[in-house]
Amino acid sequence: MQLQNNAESPAITTPSIDQHVIPNNAPTLNVLIQMKNDNKSDYTINFTRKVLNFLAKHTSLSEPEAVKHFIAQLKTSNSYKRNLCIAYNKYCKFYKIEWTMPLYLPEAKNIKLPTKDKLLMLIAKARIPTSIKLNLSMETGLRPVELCRLKVNDIDLEHRVVNPITAKKGNPRTLKISQQLSASINEWIIKNNLNLNDRLFKGDAEDYGKYYRAMRNKLAKDLKDPSIHTIRLYDFRHYFCSKQLNDTKDPYFVMVQMGHKKLETTQKYMHLMNLNDDEWTCKTASTVEEVMQLVEAGFQYVTDMDGLKILKKRK
Repeated sequence: MQLQNNAESPAITTPSIDQHVIPNNAPTLNVLIQMKNDNKSDYTINFTRKVLNFLAKHTSLSEPEAVKHFIAQLKTSNSYKRNLCIAYNKYCKFYKIEWTMPLYLPEAKNIKLPTKDKLLMLIAKARIPTSIKLNLSMETGLRPVELCRLKVNDIDLEHRVVNPITAKKGNPRTLKISQQLSASINEWIIKNNLNLNDRLFKGDAEDYGKYYRAMRNKLAKDLKDPSIHTIRLYDFRHYFCSKQLNDTKDPYFVMVQMGHKKLETTQKYMHLMNLNDDEWTCKTASTVEEVMQLVEAGFQYVTDMDGLKILKKRK
């Protein structure tokens, strides 16, 4: 059994520790309990659990040199090997095992962006509520773990905004959604008789990722389009970021909208700007009122021609 490469691994949360831990694996369990007591995130705890269980099946956790050799032999990225070492390092610290953590430098990779049409095809293929989740990702850039944590009271339907709990200890943010998506969410809440403190969706990010990949792979097979097979959940977030950069030209604003801690993280998306310059809707306005209505709808001023104001907005 081999753990998935992090490029394809879904974001993971767990409501508790003991329901996922392999029986009689007390050494690992002790580490996880200490992490929980130290207020580490559910994502970090669950990823550490998976790594330690994976390593324990193939080598001895009490022998750091054997663990180091096993990780070195894996045919995976340096980024993922680094994550394995970080997780094992927590085990070593807890049990005071001396080892020198190997240095794996992450490979520099450009983010690849699927076309909008293919993202919309995936949304159309998905059943409710997955289609609502994918729409939310596309319109707000929510991480899968953030999306699955949403409660009903995190959605302000009157103002059509989402106020998620930002993962990775990022700052709070408020994200606008479309009228159509707001209506879909409202219908879902009513249909399922959800209360304000209820989770908007059942299941965690791991369940969400498994269902999405099964649906995506079937669509790729049915359409005989292998490129669809490569579209990850995070690509919906990538699309949101690139669209925001194109629309606002303001990396600082987009950094806040994405929940990034550092501007450098947002700047990794700069090469995606203007990839889809043909995806524009153009409108004209002849009065101040018309211009104001279009600007409020997200249109940007382009130029004047024949006494009219020309504005554009990405589709």
